[in-house]
Amino acid sequence: MADQGPYVVEETSPTQYALMYGPVRDEPYPIPAVNLSKIDPKFYRRQVRDPTGEKPGTLVVDTPSRYLYLVQERGMAMRYGIGIGRQGFDWAGDATIKMKREWPTWTPPPEMVDRQPELEKYRDGMEPGVHNPLGARALYLFEGNRDTLYRLHGTQEAFSIGRAVSSGCVRLLNQDIIDLYNRVPVNSKVKVRPLDAPALSV
Repeated sequence: MADQGPYVVEETSPTQYALMYGPVRDEPYPIPAVNLSKIDPKFYRRQVRDPTGEKPGTLVVDTPSRYLYLVQERGMAMRYGIGIGRQGFDWAGDATIKMKREWPTWTPPPEMVDRQPELEKYRDGMEPGVHNPLGARALYLFEGNRDTLYRLHGTQEAFSIGRAVSSGCVRLLNQDIIDLYNRVPVNSKVKVRPLDAPALSV
């Protein structure tokens, strides 16, 4: 296992990670195990010392390092590896989680359908499922009462974690978005740091 830097306080064993990212069968749509060979181990979920300085309960998307932090009590944070928006689709700012959905329907924005005509069949929505782009859970980000159209959501594409591949949303492994979903209530604050900001950790 590679050195995880000064923020990691306790390393999890490979066996524990295999269980953490194993198949999830007690869902409406069974989730396959994550192919851990497709993801850098530094992006596995783990509890770390909080590098953000934010209040407990705040979510911090550290875009430069491809991590999402859920700030906890006593100077700790739960850290998740993420995939972010590719160049031209990244977003930064402060937001609030106004909605949470399990197995959401995905409706591509009209401008996305215009860019990718093959999505026309989903203009009115794509049914939930493992291959739905929003995955097992979605947290909807709002600025005030305005839907930003950005989401924190699940994915089955392990290779995308740690990379800039999305159309702006922040993606987590399905096993990780379920864990995060269960930890954060509606009205949680989210801070998305810009790509050119100094990374909070390595």
